[in-house]
Amino acid sequence: MHDGILIGEGVVLDARPASFATRALGALLDAAVTVAVAFVVLLLLGLGLDSLDERWLRTSMVVLVVLFLVAAPAAVETLTRGRSLGRLATGTRVVRDDGGPVRLRHALIRALLGVLELWATAGGVAIAASLSNAKGKRLGDMVAGTYAIRVRGGKGWSVPLRMPPELAAWATTADMRRLPDGLALAARQLIDRAPRLAPSSRAALADEIAARVEPYVAPAPPAGTPAEAFLHAVLHERRDRELARGLRERERAADQAASLHRLPFGVPDPRT
Repeated sequence: MHDGILIGEGVVLDARPASFATRALGALLDAAVTVAVAFVVLLLLGLGLDSLDERWLRTSMVVLVVLFLVAAPAAVETLTRGRSLGRLATGTRVVRDDGGPVRLRHALIRALLGVLELWATAGGVAIAASLSNAKGKRLGDMVAGTYAIRVRGGKGWSVPLRMPPELAAWATTADMRRLPDGLALAARQLIDRAPRLAPSSRAALADEIAARVEPYVAPAPPAGTPAEAFLHAVLHERRDRELARGLRERERAADQAASLHRLPFGVPDPRT
């Protein structure tokens, strides 16, 4: 089984690392957009910059370089959760190593190192690092703990997860640590492929993967639980818990947004 990312709702993303050609094309498109926007901005600011003395002109140029090569890419990547115009066009996304969306810290690290490996060396360092890494990571990805994945071409599962009735009570109260992404994907792939496997291979694989999953769950399932039923219960409960957590975070964000619009100290809102 290859390593990959499995999100709680099932595979919506194709977790395979993006190919070198796809990443390179996305980077070239982003670079072209950056150069075009910078050219237009410099044209608009040209008259104002001409009136500055040499010291302020150098300062202004440094500010513009930081803005276009660091601040803007980091902001775009953070706000779009790993997408950019180039990645939208090529169907890729930058994610954390654990499959989660990139944050400002990750985007800022990638942008800062990108100045060196993408712009200062015309992409030479990034190409060398990417070709030597199994996931195609450039230096910024290695330091930030991110990599680019495909978000097109993924297909859903043909076998849905189900909660075995006899394990529902146990799964609800069990303590389930986060599964390694490759292990979670292996378990989900087994469930999906199980009907097409020979009975002996199906049983052997289920026992093997269940043995690897069991250390992450406490207490252990009831004695005599079939391996496939155990995997169904763990993945089903894991998905439900992630969905519930996402709903709670959404409600919390809505409450915070609503509180920002309320008048302080109990002053009645004139709109109501």
